[in-house]
Amino acid sequence: MIFEGLAEKLQNTFQKLKGKGKLNEADVDQAMRDVRVALLEADVNFKVVKDFIKKVKERAVGQEVLQSLTPGQHVIKIVNDELTELLGGTQSKINISSKPPTVIMLVGLQGAGKTTTAGKLANLLRKQGRRPLLVAGDVYRPAAIKQLQVLGDQLSIPVYTLGDKTNPVDIAKGAMEHARSYNNDIVIIDTAGRLHINEELMEELQNVKNAVHPHEILFVMDATTGQDAVNIAQSFHERLGIDGVIITKLDGDTRGGGALSVKAVTGKPIKFAGMGEKLDALEPFHPDRIASRILGMGDVLSLIEKAQSTLDSDKAMELQRKIRTQEYSLQDFLDQMEQIKKMGSLDQILGMIPGLGKMKQLKDLKGAVDEKEMVHMKAIIQSMTPKERNDPKIIKDSRKKRIAKGSGTKVSEVNRLLKQFEETRKMMKQFSGMEKNLKKGGGFKLPFFK
Repeated sequence: MIFEGLAEKLQNTFQKLKGKGKLNEADVDQAMRDVRVALLEADVNFKVVKDFIKKVKERAVGQEVLQSLTPGQHVIKIVNDELTELLGGTQSKINISSKPPTVIMLVGLQGAGKTTTAGKLANLLRKQGRRPLLVAGDVYRPAAIKQLQVLGDQLSIPVYTLGDKTNPVDIAKGAMEHARSYNNDIVIIDTAGRLHINEELMEELQNVKNAVHPHEILFVMDATTGQDAVNIAQSFHERLGIDGVIITKLDGDTRGGGALSVKAVTGKPIKFAGMGEKLDALEPFHPDRIASRILGMGDVLSLIEKAQSTLDSDKAMELQRKIRTQEYSLQDFLDQMEQIKKMGSLDQILGMIPGLGKMKQLKDLKGAVDEKEMVHMKAIIQSMTPKERNDPKIIKDSRKKRIAKGSGTKVSEVNRLLKQFEETRKMMKQFSGMEKNLKKGGGFKLPFFK
């Protein structure tokens, strides 16, 4: 789960407040001390933490909160509001020019993921009906041009290049003419990076900027490098004037210091977040949804959007019928794991479901969606007879040995699969019951049940 370390500490702090009937200033002070320590340990900028705590405390010690029937919830709401504001307040979108093409220039240090992000961004914008052109402007890093071409081939998106012997300014100018000739309405320029900021790099980027006048200069920032990345972002902003940030590897950032600091330090919003290695794992950044996930409130909207774009609705309806009629089989279990895998890591999905992230049944399933585990699971299930798949209770010792031998696995792996299946079946029953209650109350339907 993103910001796992920070989220766990904050959620534990507020769990204590929820149990209190009334709050006094001492309770709020203690909670704010815990929040301050959690943020600092998460590598959030010291000045940002100081301002954040001050704002929360000013609101939290008001009479309206202290005299409320649910003061703990009020404090959590205040923290949620301020956390949302710290992350940018509202979603910030790409500035699309009324006169195409819109030029987007990606900048940042080497290793932050600019080239891969260029491909992901082009893929995302194409899904929105745009016609992107990728531009190979990094003529220094070995294989940078080839990497972008490979990405372009995988995505069926054109890549403009003049090779690694051409000046990046000439490449950018040529790309603009190419885009106009071939009716590309988005031009994404992948620029060179260095292992550290230097005058040569900045001068070159400034020259490219002056040549094509980009509508968006986006700083690509590795979330896992924390405060260092924020300081570098500020330096790029001072020299180039960035318009926003794309934060990569957010799914692997357990602390969150960089993401929580960059808007306050640079004044520029995070516009997109990389949530995995796949080429569709770039998402618009929603400050309110991220804040909600950090505080354990889930992110139902993102979950539904992700489910609608990846899950097979016919399969989901058939799965729902089977669960309700007790027909859920091992083959259904495998199909379900493959469907969930399309949505991303199970950790990410759990973080989007309010209150479910700590359920034991769900935690036991995390390993089941692992790439290697999926291969073993498939082999094990395919080594079973149709009768065994439909009724796993008949799988005793002799059958387990035969299945393990046929699948090239161990009996212990067969046992683990059967246990995971049982845990899933229990979990699905709970989901089914929850969905019925939500329907009665007019709430949303869980995306597993269309």
